[in-house]
Amino acid sequence: MVSIYIMKEFIRKYEIWVFLALGPVLNVFFVYFRSIGLIPKPLYNTGRFTFLLIFLIILVFYTRGFAGVKDIFKPMLNWKVHPKWYIFSFVFAFGVGVTTLLLKGIYSGGELTAYLKTNFGVLTFRGIVALFVWAFLGEVVWVSYCIRELSKITKPFYASQIVGFVWTLWWIPIIIRGEGVLPGIPIVSLGIFMLGIAGMCTIVYGHSKSGLCVLVLQFMVNISLNALSVSPSTGGVNTFTAFSIVYFITMLCFMYFMNPAKKFKSYNQSIRS
Repeated sequence: MVSIYIMKEFIRKYEIWVFLALGPVLNVFFVYFRSIGLIPKPLYNTGRFTFLLIFLIILVFYTRGFAGVKDIFKPMLNWKVHPKWYIFSFVFAFGVGVTTLLLKGIYSGGELTAYLKTNFGVLTFRGIVALFVWAFLGEVVWVSYCIRELSKITKPFYASQIVGFVWTLWWIPIIIRGEGVLPGIPIVSLGIFMLGIAGMCTIVYGHSKSGLCVLVLQFMVNISLNALSVSPSTGGVNTFTAFSIVYFITMLCFMYFMNPAKKFKSYNQSIRS
């Protein structure tokens, strides 16, 4: 009984670190079970995200009960924010993608319009729904929970980069398996991309306090990767790497000029009071 109490106190005290440590490990087993045929493909595609969320819910319920679980989803209920954040979230990723392709065209010396072609036809209704669901599950786990919790003990920028690093670790077995992900993504380029994504999610959430805005931001990242020629399969590995770098550098600029540190600090203080 004493050992169980000590374990629970340890998990309660280091809840966020327990999740960040075990999340990628559990995904290794999930992908392995898929590789040996124990998990069907339809379940695998969305199940990997759902499995991570279920683990988070169980962990938080164990440490904080129903109140803690409700708190995970709380940012998704905040929709009364300035429209500029919805607009910003909607156009940001697409704008970075277009900028990357323009730079590619200038560097290559070709006709710019040839690089800026879009292909929304590849996005079926079922595919769009899947991208939306994946964005929702990712927002709840990595932003509404992880970045919010880490921001209580460190600066938002550091919190975002920790999350971006662990997020990359979570993706690695999926990349190695090569199923349910854009083909040909280099792990290093993916890491840069995830650091940029986590940073932008932190900026948008820090200023809007809305999980819905982050959901739109993430959804449009998914759309841009499919509709623009910036993925390895459509634009080449070098283009995706350039897109990742441009996204990361743009995030650093926004983080410098729109640092959400004070926003998180005031928000965390209001929660304690």
